[in-house]
Amino acid sequence: MISQLIINNIEKSVISLFQEIGLNYNEDLKISVEQPSHLEHGDYSTYIAMQLAKVLRKAPIQIAGMLKNKLEQDGYLKNLVNKIEVAPPGFINMYIDWNQWSQRDFTFPLNNGEKVVIEHTSINPNKSAHIGHLRNSCIGDSLVRLLKRAGYKVEVHNYIDDLGNQLADTVVGILNIPYKKEHSRFGDFCWDIYSTVNKQYEKNPSLLEQRTNVLHSLEEGNENLSWVGLLVVDRIVREHIEEMNEFDIHYDLLVWESNIVREGFWTAAFNLLKQTEHFHQETSGKLKGCWVLKQPTTVAEDTESEHSMDKVLVRSNGILTYTAKDIAYHLWKFGLLEKDFMYKRFTEGLWTTSMNGTDASFGQADFVINVIDHRQEYPQAMVKQALEILGYTKQAEKLRHVSYGVVSLSPAAAKELGLDTTDGKASYAMSGRQGIGIKISDLVDLMEGIIENKRSDKSGLSSRTIAVASIRYYLLRFSLLTEVVFDIQQATEVTGNTGVYLMYSHARAVSILSKAEVDLYSEQLVPDKINQMDKAEYALLRHIATWQDTLYTAVKELSPHRICTYAHELATLFNNFYAACPIIKADNDKKAFRLWLTLKFKETIGDALTVLGLPTPNRM
Repeated sequence: MISQLIINNIEKSVISLFQEIGLNYNEDLKISVEQPSHLEHGDYSTYIAMQLAKVLRKAPIQIAGMLKNKLEQDGYLKNLVNKIEVAPPGFINMYIDWNQWSQRDFTFPLNNGEKVVIEHTSINPNKSAHIGHLRNSCIGDSLVRLLKRAGYKVEVHNYIDDLGNQLADTVVGILNIPYKKEHSRFGDFCWDIYSTVNKQYEKNPSLLEQRTNVLHSLEEGNENLSWVGLLVVDRIVREHIEEMNEFDIHYDLLVWESNIVREGFWTAAFNLLKQTEHFHQETSGKLKGCWVLKQPTTVAEDTESEHSMDKVLVRSNGILTYTAKDIAYHLWKFGLLEKDFMYKRFTEGLWTTSMNGTDASFGQADFVINVIDHRQEYPQAMVKQALEILGYTKQAEKLRHVSYGVVSLSPAAAKELGLDTTDGKASYAMSGRQGIGIKISDLVDLMEGIIENKRSDKSGLSSRTIAVASIRYYLLRFSLLTEVVFDIQQATEVTGNTGVYLMYSHARAVSILSKAEVDLYSEQLVPDKINQMDKAEYALLRHIATWQDTLYTAVKELSPHRICTYAHELATLFNNFYAACPIIKADNDKKAFRLWLTLKFKETIGDALTVLGLPTPNRM
């Protein structure tokens, strides 16, 4: 990676300067380089001189000059940078020697194979999945691809909450509410049942008592109600997996909440927690009879707060909270319980925890990443706190919650779905309880039809494949905590920041190279010398050079949207280059260079698309 190489060499020059002056170097000093937005300011720039001004008691412009001299005299950046300039008030601007760059192989620093367990999707198995669930899955799957690209060993979990309130609601509705309407899938039927029963609770409070009975039965197992719940879950989970398969999203292991409870994982965690001073049973007050995890920090003990029930791990009626089961699950993920599940095949290539089965190698993670929306931030913090209370501080540090914003519908999308938009809202939130939202299958069908009608040439990718890729990219391109307002028309546009635009740009590069009969694996295409570049050539090459730096940052920050931003700018620069610079019809020297540049673009955009989980088409 260029930026890291430059940072390492700047650090050498800073250490040398400190030694020369007779000062101790502070290793906590963070040196950073960035690519200036204006081409005339160089390829990489650093403001390290401004950071050192107070320590060295010199003007930044003077420090920048001293560091420039050291970098040049000691040859730290030899064979990579051919010019260094100082600019007010103390920037050091560096210009890459592109002849040297083109001959070198910059390798991405791969991880040594540490194991990461990524949990994502984890949809309540009580109805069909909607587009909000899909954002979770797309983020999670892109992180899987990103970390595999970085050399990690990745294991993917999908947690099935088969003991929760939502499933209980659906079971109560199936058994008590007469409902007759044609549906092609069981999950769609349950979608309607779930929203109907939630409306009926207000009119018929006795149904709420039945939900409590169902919850108890689900947790106990092996009776009528629990078997009904199991049949509902199995059918819906299979439908969810089938939908995710279409998006090329896959899992290694389904972990069932019922297995955690019935096979003693919670009991093992409970016994560990009881040995700490922070876990006890309340004997009075509103939480009498509940087992509560007290805060060891300065967090106020306000039992009226919205988080008070999150502190409760076992309710007074004996029912476990979601957080309790999640604590047990995470102790197992890190290999901290002297217990393991039994496993069996669920579908081809997918395993599931089971009451009976065989031994297999799952869990034992070095790192754990959970993709869960921002509303679950507090329960996730409770899991981390439990690990710390139990003395597992190292594991607590290696538990990451990837939080993200919810998905709502644009007015146009809501209207297209038949929702009332006369109130003129900027966006329309989805609610499973009210039956408001867009199911994944319906969205794919709708977008496939729109794309099919827009296309004149249908000889490339299928309209459905393009629809799936368009949805996936739209859900990934926003920063994680941004609320995504999904707009169907925007997602299918051929220009702009869309998956269609990126895939089209890749196909264009393939077409150019094919027409020129370029051997994509030939070393002879690498130019012996890069002469004066046109502005469009320079801008494209400069951006290609930052791909590994972008990849490194995205891995470090667990942020797929950085790949989207990079890829969109890369495609834009390539299409500007294509419009400004003849390629196949250029003079021989220029033609060879421009074909090489096109090949470098194709390789880079292809790598980015693969990390994002999008196709790399030869034609659209």
